Amino acid sequence: MKIVTVVGARPQFIKASAVSRAIRKFSDVKEVLVHTGQHYDENMSAVFFDELDLHPPDHYLNVGSASHGAQTGRMLVQIEDVLISERPDVTLVYGDTNTTLAAALASVKLHVPVAHVEAGLRSHNRFMPEEINRVVTDHVSGVLFAPTAAARLQLMREGIDPERIHVVGDVMYDVALYMGRRAAERSSILQDLNLRSGAYILATVHRAENTDVEERLRGIMTALIRLSSQLPVVLPLHPRTRKAMARLGLLEAVSKAIILLEPVGYLDMVQLQRNARLIMTDSGGVQKEAFFHRVPALTLRNETEWTELVDMGWNRLVDVTSPDDIVATAEIQLNPTITSHESPYGNGDASEKIVQLLTRGVRL
Repeated sequence: MKIVTVVGARPQFIKASAVSRAIRKFSDVKEVLVHTGQHYDENMSAVFFDELDLHPPDHYLNVGSASHGAQTGRMLVQIEDVLISERPDVTLVYGDTNTTLAAALASVKLHVPVAHVEAGLRSHNRFMPEEINRVVTDHVSGVLFAPTAAARLQLMREGIDPERIHVVGDVMYDVALYMGRRAAERSSILQDLNLRSGAYILATVHRAENTDVEERLRGIMTALIRLSSQLPVVLPLHPRTRKAMARLGLLEAVSKAIILLEPVGYLDMVQLQRNARLIMTDSGGVQKEAFFHRVPALTLRNETEWTELVDMGWNRLVDVTSPDDIVATAEIQLNPTITSHESPYGNGDASEKIVQLLTRGVRL
C-alpha cells in the first residue's frame, strides 16, 4: 500500500509525526511525504522535522506565502503532479489549512481516495478560511477520522455516510504523551528564560482574524501588557503577528513588558506549555495541547472547535476587542473551576487505529 501524506504547517507536522511512526511498523506500507511549504520559515518547518523524528519530505513544493486563491492554486497544480507520478492508494491530509484543501481537491479529481485526520470539527464561523477548508475537505473525503464522538455526530448531521466515519481519538494526544517526556529531558528553555514552572503565562497569536484587524490585535496586546504586571508573559511570535505589530507600531511597547521570542522548536514549545500557569491562544491545536498537559486555557476567539473543553472548565472564550474582558477572564482561568478531568480524546492510540483501519481494507 502506498500512502501520500501532505503537510504544510506546524500543526500538521506534529500530527503526521505520530501517524508516520505508526506507519513505519508496517513493512508492506510505504509513505510518501509531501511538504507544500505553506510554512517556510526555518524555525517553523525544518526544526520541527528534526525534533519530531519526521523523515525529510520526499517532495518539497516551496509554495510559500500568497493570497488564499494564489496559494491554494499553486498547491493544486504541484500536488496534482506529485499524485500523477506517485500513484498512491490514498492521500492522507490533516486539519484545516490551505494545504489540506488543495491536497483533497487534487486527489479527488484524480480519483485518489482522501482520508482526513481531524474530521468533523466545526467553529460554525464561515468567515474563517479554516472553516471552509475543513467543511469542503470532509465532504470530498472517502474516510473521515473523527477525534471525538461529537465530531462524528456533526458529520452525520451534515449527511455524511456513517460508515465512512471512524472515531479514533486525537493524534495530538498521542504526540503529547510521546513528546512530553522528551521535552522534559532535552529542553532548557525555562532555565534560558529564567522562568519558574507554574509561574508564567504563555500566549500564542497567529490567526488572521486577530492579526489583520487592528482593534483585535491592539486589544490582545494591551491585555497581555496588563497581565504582565501579575505574571511574566511569554509570546513566541508568528511571522504574521510580528509584521502586523510592526505595522501598527506595537512592537516597542509590547517588547518592554513581555518576553517576545522568535518561533520556538517543538520541544521548547511543549516544555513552555507543560509548565505554564495559563495558556492564552487563538490556535485550535494549542487549546488541546493545554488540556493534554492539564494547563487551563483562554481562547482568544469568539468560538472554538473544542467545545467540550469549555464545558469541562479547562477553556474559556473571550471577546478580544475588550482588554478589560481579556484580563478579567484570564484572571478567572488562573484559578479555574474544573468539572471533569476525563479525556474526551481517546487513550493516546489514535495513530495506531488510523493505520490499522487504512491497512485492513476500510472502504475508501
